[in-house]
Amino acid sequence: MLFNSYPFILLFLPAVLAGYFWLGRRSNLAPVIWLALASLAFYAFGSWQFVGLLLVSIAFNYGVGYLLIAAKLAPMQRKAALALGVVGDLLVLGIFKYAGFVAENINALAGTHVAVHILLPVGISFYTFTQIAFLVDAYRGQVARYALPHYALFVTYFPHLIAGPILHHKDMIPQFERKETKYPDAHLILCGIVIFAIGLFKKTCLADGIQPLVALAFEARSPSFDQAWCGALAYTFQLYFDFSGYSDMAIGISLMFGIFLPVNFNSPYKATSIVEFWRRWHMTLSQFLRDYLYISLGGNRRGRVLRYVNLMITMLLGGLWHGAAWTFVAWGALHGAYLCVNHAFNALVPNVPTLLVRPVRIVGAVLTFLAVVVAWVFFRAESVTWALRVLHAMADPSNIVLGREEIAALVLVSIYAALVWMSPNTQAIMGYDHDNRRVGEALPAGRMRPLFLYGAALVLALGILGIQSHSEFIYFRF
Repeated sequence: MLFNSYPFILLFLPAVLAGYFWLGRRSNLAPVIWLALASLAFYAFGSWQFVGLLLVSIAFNYGVGYLLIAAKLAPMQRKAALALGVVGDLLVLGIFKYAGFVAENINALAGTHVAVHILLPVGISFYTFTQIAFLVDAYRGQVARYALPHYALFVTYFPHLIAGPILHHKDMIPQFERKETKYPDAHLILCGIVIFAIGLFKKTCLADGIQPLVALAFEARSPSFDQAWCGALAYTFQLYFDFSGYSDMAIGISLMFGIFLPVNFNSPYKATSIVEFWRRWHMTLSQFLRDYLYISLGGNRRGRVLRYVNLMITMLLGGLWHGAAWTFVAWGALHGAYLCVNHAFNALVPNVPTLLVRPVRIVGAVLTFLAVVVAWVFFRAESVTWALRVLHAMADPSNIVLGREEIAALVLVSIYAALVWMSPNTQAIMGYDHDNRRVGEALPAGRMRPLFLYGAALVLALGILGIQSHSEFIYFRF
């Protein structure tokens, strides 16, 4: 089931909200069970054949977590339990996500014809990483209270289940346990609807609206210079508004239940360096890779050379996490190289003269954006060969067509660029503060409040009217 579909907006969400708050008047536990069952139904709507796998994953990690928290194990036994849990999770993820990729490469090297066709379960990357983070936090003694209904809801909670954000047990369980979240809060529901409306508009009107231009670069066999740039930039902005829209909708839906999700997207194209970009793009994944992979490898504690090696390993694995293809490996390698260059520059030039701070930031923003666009070409292309073909066209200004279609595309891309760089993001508009559990405190009051609400209703209406083919979010495939 998709957030941008009529069944979800008009049937599923209102029904789940009504049941949640009705049960909340009678019990503190019943709404948790209801929401967990509703989340399983949400998952089953589009991936019924993998509900069993999800339940087995929950039971397995719950059991390992019990060993780490409640059982009185010796230190070596606790390490063995953690290893069992992490390896088990990664093994399942590896089989479903990478078995076909491994077989294809073995066939190419050995000349064999082994065929492996395994359907990829929706959301497996996200719920696997969420549970790995839980196991590591449990081993470190950093988890909240441990109860099966709450843990099941923590994993299956439908606003995050399919495409993130990656959650932490100690952040979510206390919210699920609070009695206050079981009663409807008009302010939170209103803010949730507004944020959901903004996200829906981003997805159905902006992301889906520019998607046809992507074909100029990625479906043409010999794109011209302007077609390649228009297509690459169109995908850059499509991905931006698609993921931004999903992130807003997830936060908005969760707010209606009184639950604050972590921010996962914070105007990444406004970043002035690639390091800052990764602090703004898919923020919970970036934090996961940093806390559970990069630091575990040694981080920057073992010298500059090993720091760069660790960065490359982290980003290569981050690329593979997004998909089992060499295009994603190339995308991860590029970002790893970008990060190494960024850190090397910071080490060589630790202090920028005051007069040069603004020019350096502008140049940094331009270079960062161009580097990100180049990497997105690999992210979107069907193969490395196809990506190199697009990049070659982007580097050949002598091959320009610039007909009516290309001029219209450039105008549209320019409008999208203005929206990205000149407008505030949803967190700023709504004053969303996950850490302090605040939202909407600075909303227009008095005579302006009705106008604000009418504007939000208009955005929601436009978003709903923009729903046509219920196109999937791009991150659903990861």
